[in-house]
Amino acid sequence: MVSLCRVKTPVLVIGGAGYIGSHTAFLLKQAGYPVVVYDNLSTGHIQAVEALDLPLERGDIRDRERLGAVLDKHKIGAVMHFAALALVGESTRFPARYFDVNVGGTATLAQEMCARGIAPLVFSSTCAVYGAPETLPVTEANAKAPESPYGHSKWMAEQILASCSSEGLRAARLRYFNAAGAHPEGLLGESHRPETHLIPLVIQAALGQRPPLQVYGRDYPTPDGTCVRDYIHVMDLARAHLAALEYLLAGGAGDAWNIGTGHGTSVLEIIRAVEAVTGRTVPREDAPRRDGDPARIWAHPSAAQAALGWTPQWTDLEDIVRTAWQWAQAPKY
Repeated sequence: MVSLCRVKTPVLVIGGAGYIGSHTAFLLKQAGYPVVVYDNLSTGHIQAVEALDLPLERGDIRDRERLGAVLDKHKIGAVMHFAALALVGESTRFPARYFDVNVGGTATLAQEMCARGIAPLVFSSTCAVYGAPETLPVTEANAKAPESPYGHSKWMAEQILASCSSEGLRAARLRYFNAAGAHPEGLLGESHRPETHLIPLVIQAALGQRPPLQVYGRDYPTPDGTCVRDYIHVMDLARAHLAALEYLLAGGAGDAWNIGTGHGTSVLEIIRAVEAVTGRTVPREDAPRRDGDPARIWAHPSAAQAALGWTPQWTDLEDIVRTAWQWAQAPKY
């Protein structure tokens, strides 16, 4: 009998040992794709790759020879690119390092893919390309006005990938907002050193693992005076990457899409959600505003919904926090 099952192309997940990359690698494997993780483990976790039982090729995205050898060895047919330096504050201190990794690494990857005729690429971009938006919700047509070297590096990388369409590259550039939560069964989670994401910081404060949470700014023009952001569950981000990959594999052209919930949540609302889920009081202190923090930013995700058939499934804030709380109590790395 002839099998009617389509053999799926091998996918290289660059940065697949990291937070969002590992959750996406999980979904790719679950969907039947042969997955290979490529990571230098500078910020990623080998335990995440081991938990998924996936092959790991250690290497730097800037290493053209190593990257090309891995693409050839595994007969890669599509790539997901998560590898980046991603701390806004650090990028202001070491801008050259950020441009080297985020821009130079992306250019190297594009060259190696184009040389081999590998067209589909899903790129991890960011809402930081918009800076402080003048209109809300943020659509893809909003002005690109990044305010940090990190944001500039991601916008430059996007432009490189869009330009390489002339060489056959088809790149989906996913501009996502605030990643949050963890694998709902506790297989994978969020572990950054240093931790900069709000929800794990709030949880760590609730657990007494850090000093009282610093609430930066209580005088913003928002309903409760604190910053408002769009928090999207990491599994919804992973689903968006899978949807973008399958769109490209079906012949779709490269484009850029916002990946968010379309809803803004304030810092104080996050704190209240953590307190509701954990039953603990979050110790906190008011602190001055941080330079460069916009008061409000959230996505208009309708373009991604129309093109990719993707919509967020995690729409309840306490459900998102609950997965992060479950991971924080028994982290595996």
